[in-house]
Amino acid sequence: MAIPESRQLDFDEIPIIDIGRLDNGKDGAEVVRVIDQACRDVGFFYIVGHGFDMGLCSRLQEAASEFFSLPETDKLNLGLDPSMRGYLPLYYHSKITDSFSGTSHQEGFWIGADFGSDSRHPLEQANRWPERPASLRSSMTDYLDAIERLAAALGQGFANALGQSADFYATRFARPSSRLKLNHYPPQQNPQRVDNIGVVPHTDSGAFTILWQDANGGLEVRSKNGEWVGAPPLEDSFVVNIGDILQYWSNGRYSSTQHRVINRHGVDRYSIPYFVNPGADVVISALDGSESFTPFEYGDYQIAKWRNFFPVDSAEPAF
Repeated sequence: MAIPESRQLDFDEIPIIDIGRLDNGKDGAEVVRVIDQACRDVGFFYIVGHGFDMGLCSRLQEAASEFFSLPETDKLNLGLDPSMRGYLPLYYHSKITDSFSGTSHQEGFWIGADFGSDSRHPLEQANRWPERPASLRSSMTDYLDAIERLAAALGQGFANALGQSADFYATRFARPSSRLKLNHYPPQQNPQRVDNIGVVPHTDSGAFTILWQDANGGLEVRSKNGEWVGAPPLEDSFVVNIGDILQYWSNGRYSSTQHRVINRHGVDRYSIPYFVNPGADVVISALDGSESFTPFEYGDYQIAKWRNFFPVDSAEPAF
């Protein structure tokens, strides 16, 4: 039996937050209040008024389409390395929990901040680039620069909502382990099992994610009552969802949002997530000072997560 189509959320059910006033005194405080409410009630929201050049999205989507159209052998020459950079092959298998694993009908390409000769951690390796298309490197690095500026503004907004200092984002994300990823989803008609869809149900392991999605839709989010609901595309917006680290930092005040993708639309779907992750050496503990979990170093945690989620060319990071 095919997986039933999820109910599509009405836009009045999803917080749509204009963050253009985020750094504007009294108005900014109201934006922070709305962000905090959305994080506690829903765990995801749309942002508008962000000032991001949306032309970067269409430019990068075009380059992504060219890259994913290359022969499989060309793409596999750039297979994921242990620092999570390179090509993620179609139909990869992930262990999500001890009791659930699945195959995702998705391929991807990952990059992160390039620290050059100043690399200090296994996650801080160099990006790897294909020869074709020639436009991919510039369009992806331009997008990365712009989305990091947006992440900084939004990340400090989360910090303000949690009563943290004005340098919270700057100190914890000075050497980010963030990753920019291109996603391609071939169409999949009438999928039968939730362990064999575009992307199987999961949460994101970083702090939060800023997602651009094309007009086709397919993203579904699990609501607080356990219902799977579609998050339809909204022009000139990004979808933001809470990841595991903000759940840890907030001591459960914010919950990491489970989501999945099913591309039922008969055409290729593209999306561009930016996974906003703190520095590898940042120690994660509850910001309220409670001892509800044992503090841990983010880089160790992230490497362990990626080993389960994604196939890499080597079991151990080279450093």
